[in-house]
Amino acid sequence: MRDGALVVRVQAPPIDGRANDALCRLVAKHVGLAPSKVAVRRGAGARDKLLELRGIDGATLRRVLRP
Repeated sequence: MRDGALVVRVQAPPIDGRANDALCRLVAKHVGLAPSKVAVRRGAGARDKLLELRGIDGATLRRVLRP
């Protein structure tokens, strides 16, 4: 976490949405969701992204992401 945002790095190249897919899969695995429940809602072509996670509430998400 940095300045209230989750910082994630993936090795997939930013070509044809591969990096976004890798990000969604990584986040889904870490928080215990199916990859289909995680989607990029804003910033698909940018470094900063807004993700939508369906099936997890905010309190649980904060607890899971706590360092």
